[in-house]
Amino acid sequence: MITEIVILAVIAAFLGLRLYSVLGERSEHEEEPARHRFDAPDGQVPPAAQPAAQPVRQPVQLRSVDNASSANESAIRAIASADPRFDLLAFLEGAKAAYGMVLEAFWNGDKETLRELTDDDVYAGFSAAIDAREAAGEKLENRLIRIEDATIHSAELDKRTARIAVLFVSDIASLTRDKDGNVIDGSLDDAVESRDIWTFTRNVDALDPNWVLDETDQG
Repeated sequence: MITEIVILAVIAAFLGLRLYSVLGERSEHEEEPARHRFDAPDGQVPPAAQPAAQPVRQPVQLRSVDNASSANESAIRAIASADPRFDLLAFLEGAKAAYGMVLEAFWNGDKETLRELTDDDVYAGFSAAIDAREAAGEKLENRLIRIEDATIHSAELDKRTARIAVLFVSDIASLTRDKDGNVIDGSLDDAVESRDIWTFTRNVDALDPNWVLDETDQG
């Protein structure tokens, strides 16, 4: 009996030492991460992830605030079909930015900026008005207070040339001084609502994504 107890004790001690050895080795290193269902076996590179499906482009539609006639709807869709980069909302944001830049350039007599943003006819009109103002010794101190709205007025695709007219409703404070600095017209304290229809044009095949001011009119 004593011999059996000694033998069992020796076996227990041996197993205890083996268990301690295994646990001790594991504790000396970082815990091995559990293998997940989609982990590749050791030594193998997991397959490349499949590319996500590209979303289907939705048909371009005018907003309720735009002049959503059937002709304008068809023209906007034709422009978007001819130029996959065309985005209606991005176009309107760019048109508002151009509206402000052109007005500021005209008021400040900045012909260089006007040359970049307008076609030949529109530039010629702005340039002549600037020359007449300077000849009279007059200076504008106008301010674009805000653009209340910018909506589609009309649109067309003539062969590969897109033309979109935008109706701008804005508040503008106007002041004109003579050559002696005296105020001869307007006031910066009172903003007046202005309604302008500006037409922008672009060749849909052109690498340059910018549109050019092609025509100006009163709304």
